[in-house]
Amino acid sequence: MTVIKQDDLIQSVADALQYISYYHPLDFIQAVNEAYEREENQAAKDAMAQILINSRMCAEGHRPICQDTGIVTVFVKVGMNVKWDSTLSLDDMINEGVRRAYLNPDNVLRASILRDPAGKRQNTKDNTPAVIHYSIVPGDTVDIQIAAKGGGSENKSKMAMLNPSDSIVDWVLKTVPTMGAGWCPPGMLGIGIGGTAEKAMLLAKESLMDPVDIHELQARGPQNRVEELRLELFEKVNALGIGAQGLGGLTTVVDVKILDYPTHAASLPVAMIPNCAATRHVHFELDGSGPAELAVPKLEDWPRVTWDASKARRVNLDTITHDEIKSWKTGETLLLNGTILTGRDAAHKRMVDMIAKGEELPVDLKGKFIYYVGPVDPVRDEVVGPAGPTTATRMDKFTETVLAKTGLFGMIGKSERGPVAIEAIRKHEAAYLMAVGGAAYLVSKAIRKAKVVAFADLGMEAIYEFVVEDMPVTVAVDVLGESVHDTAPKIWQAKIGKIPVKG
Repeated sequence: MTVIKQDDLIQSVADALQYISYYHPLDFIQAVNEAYEREENQAAKDAMAQILINSRMCAEGHRPICQDTGIVTVFVKVGMNVKWDSTLSLDDMINEGVRRAYLNPDNVLRASILRDPAGKRQNTKDNTPAVIHYSIVPGDTVDIQIAAKGGGSENKSKMAMLNPSDSIVDWVLKTVPTMGAGWCPPGMLGIGIGGTAEKAMLLAKESLMDPVDIHELQARGPQNRVEELRLELFEKVNALGIGAQGLGGLTTVVDVKILDYPTHAASLPVAMIPNCAATRHVHFELDGSGPAELAVPKLEDWPRVTWDASKARRVNLDTITHDEIKSWKTGETLLLNGTILTGRDAAHKRMVDMIAKGEELPVDLKGKFIYYVGPVDPVRDEVVGPAGPTTATRMDKFTETVLAKTGLFGMIGKSERGPVAIEAIRKHEAAYLMAVGGAAYLVSKAIRKAKVVAFADLGMEAIYEFVVEDMPVTVAVDVLGESVHDTAPKIWQAKIGKIPVKG
């Protein structure tokens, strides 16, 4: 009978979470590099270059791939012959491992988990608790799969109870475009089919733990209906032309994963969960011999990619004028220099509430750009930790008020803006700039100074003042209200030519 010691499990979980914070799965990086090499849309190619450069920097510097270091998801298979040498429950052991990982002073990870989600939404300060799923299986080992799932991709999860005669392919192709770019493609789609509603969602999440192997499947050919679906969906989802970061292009997904389960004769539950460009997961097994040993990948296995910024336009944010903003075109690359302020959900809500009450804001937004970000705390000599953009659509409902009442010139975030925000941008002749999701450490190196200037009680959601040097962004919505996320995917869907463009 195998004896698993409490400290071995805690240490293994902590080590695993540190490991996946800065090491992409190598199969995923190789798949993104292959997509980068064949990409024909320069904007999408540049975005993937930043993702690949960021990945290598994180592997070298042992800092998070993304500022959103995720909600921890754990799949545990406990052998029936295992005995525990522990005073804690398995839940408590796993959560203690999470706590140690996220509070590690050498690589602080961002605490994003809030208790009382429908009420006060108070940060737990250590990213606990994890979401844990158990199976009791034959054997004398404990098998653990751990993922850190970012909110931007998790928020795009979809589920439907289809009729048994409905087409799963049609549902996926109809649904993926509604997910926008907030899930930071290129990534993976995990699909669960069958069981019940909650079982389908669980299957979709678990499928994302598998390695990228779509090219091997293409080479040998499908052997069952699930494999046929994987190949069909891989081709057709990419034919939608959404592309890296939603900028249009040849690659939206690097793999499609499917798990299925028997279901009721009257039902066809289907769930879909995307993994983003910051895909993070690892698998290990405990056999009683000590903590898990995670193989350190070789840096020479990472592709050496460079990004050419010579064609980008440099912008001085401290002297910017409306006339200069009017000259920007969607899809254009800018290098930002000067002062920007930050603010995301909680800060925007507080500012809008203050405006409604006639109260003076603690910061002057006139003539400024606001960056939707919640950075990781700095370590050692860092000015700020990884500081990539958060999903901009969550701020859409605040955009009209902030632009109208503060004189803000524009915003920086990731993914598309919705109709309400685009109309506000057009009305006030503002601009929305997109930074690459999945390149958080790379972006942080462009930040030369950082300090909290308001709402310090909000933690990572406080308002910071950043001084940036050559921070790369793409013009996503111009003063006329044209959105690259609306136009570019249609252009590339037509170029690929496998799916008719509607409208």
